[in-house]
Amino acid sequence: MTTTAPTDRDDADGGGALTPAEAKASRKRSFALLGELIAPVKGQFAIMAVMVVVAQLAVVAGPAIIAWGIDHGLPSLLEGDPWPAFQAAVLAVGAAIVGGVLTFGYVRQSVVVGQRMLLALRRKVFRFTQKQDLEFHESYTSGRIVSRQTSDMEALRELLDSGVNVMVGASLSMVFTIVLIVGMDPVTGLVMLLMLIPCVVLTVWFQKRSSIEYRAIRTHSARLIVHFVEALAGIRAVKAFRKEDRNQAEFDRLAQDYRDASMRSINVFGIYQPALRVLANVTIAAVLVVGGFRVLHGDLQVGVLVALVLYSRRFFQPVDEIANFYNAFQSAVAALEKIANLLAVQPHVKESPEPTPLPASDGQVDFEDVSFRYTEDGPLVLQPMDLHIPAGQTIALVGQTGAGKSTVAKLIARFYDATEGAVRLDGVDLRDISMEDLTRNIVMVTQEAYLFSGTVADNIALGRPGASREEIEAAARAIGADEFIEKLPYGYDTDVNKRGGRVSAGQRQLISFARAFLADPRVLILDEATSSLDIPSERMVQEGLTKLLGRRTSLIIAHRLTTVMIADRVLVVHDGKVVEDGSPTELVAAGGRFAALYQAWQESM
Repeated sequence: MTTTAPTDRDDADGGGALTPAEAKASRKRSFALLGELIAPVKGQFAIMAVMVVVAQLAVVAGPAIIAWGIDHGLPSLLEGDPWPAFQAAVLAVGAAIVGGVLTFGYVRQSVVVGQRMLLALRRKVFRFTQKQDLEFHESYTSGRIVSRQTSDMEALRELLDSGVNVMVGASLSMVFTIVLIVGMDPVTGLVMLLMLIPCVVLTVWFQKRSSIEYRAIRTHSARLIVHFVEALAGIRAVKAFRKEDRNQAEFDRLAQDYRDASMRSINVFGIYQPALRVLANVTIAAVLVVGGFRVLHGDLQVGVLVALVLYSRRFFQPVDEIANFYNAFQSAVAALEKIANLLAVQPHVKESPEPTPLPASDGQVDFEDVSFRYTEDGPLVLQPMDLHIPAGQTIALVGQTGAGKSTVAKLIARFYDATEGAVRLDGVDLRDISMEDLTRNIVMVTQEAYLFSGTVADNIALGRPGASREEIEAAARAIGADEFIEKLPYGYDTDVNKRGGRVSAGQRQLISFARAFLADPRVLILDEATSSLDIPSERMVQEGLTKLLGRRTSLIIAHRLTTVMIADRVLVVHDGKVVEDGSPTELVAAGGRFAALYQAWQESM
């Protein structure tokens, strides 16, 4: 069993170009995602399209109006008729006003629509990552997810904010301009088309080179973010092993790679833009020379020549704008591909389409010929296993590291699904129970005892959202956590800060116990819940642990026999198999693996 993830080789873990089939599939996913984002705002896009067309027509009409004014308005004015010149002036001002107002309208609307689409995408990505199974988060680098929500979203923001204005508006301006040039004077139009040939060649070269360099920039940017996030997330290990210099050297290397990629992109752009402007000036000079001779021979009016020169100059302005924006466009396309690839990941643990209702469970757990491997071609972590845990029984799992204890717990919590066989709760396969019912009936307390930013009360309330303050405090009292909570600066309203900075390890564990007690599950899993505590802290937690277990079905994974000895039944796991099964006293008397552990514990005492 493995999570199906599309190839993302150009990312932080990059390793070579995509195959044609992979590239085609990636583009298809990108277009599908873009279509999904556009669907709710397609009406606004239609309005913007009309505004863009009218605005560009108004803007492009300016030189033609000026030409008419010069060739017809001025002669009429000299003959004493000011009306044509006045008409030309009014039309020129009107076209400018209409073009300006509509340009403001569609630019503003594109920003509003773009931000709406971006908000929807941010929510979609966050919701997707939150709902993914544990396998996804253990295999997908956290820095890559951060990159999707930060640098990739920023690249898309630039596209959505300015894309309509630059890509659509500038393109229409070019089309309308060349149509008017050809319509006003085919000879000048032919000159323009001939000058377009080197312009097209230069632009094609630029597109290919900038696409390569900008994809490299995105790759190096993602790698830099991944290293930065991992260096901070593992800062305790960094300090413990004095890894600061090695991290700095690696960061310097990645930052240099990012700088080199950026410089290559700038060099490509530095060649393209000056060359484009040289072509623009040469084209204007050619139009002026050819048009000037034709004016001298009476084949062209002066006003038309002025308009043609203005159009020639204006024709290359949109090309320059597109060139300036093309890098951002390439970056946004690459970012959209990465986000689409992320959202295409298919989890192994899925919600049942027709779940079996189980609002309240008795807590009976059964393993029926269950085996498990983490990957399709990986070794069996759990050998075929049959196990019956009656409702209300407290089970302790012991064994060496890697024996398969935590895997058993993760299967019961349905963090993973069994490769073969079935895990059942009250006779119902876990795969047939809704996630909501599973969450209500099965809760795991981990070694980390993670506390989120917020108050102590907020963290306890995670066990049952919507619980009253009285219920929260009652849960804390039942566990024995109220004594230290009330001594905090603001009691239950004390902000624990990130990772519980205001409370000790033992106090964090008691808060997590109170959270689990408030949830009141029928099956409780404690995965090394006391392994990180010192002896005083463990004694403080032990009483709360006893109260937490109560009469519910409990599964305890622990190395410390202090916790194991309170269990009704002990399972000794070795090489993915249960090799001993019985009460603590029975296993001690039997003289097996557990008896050896017990003897070593007694001697250490």
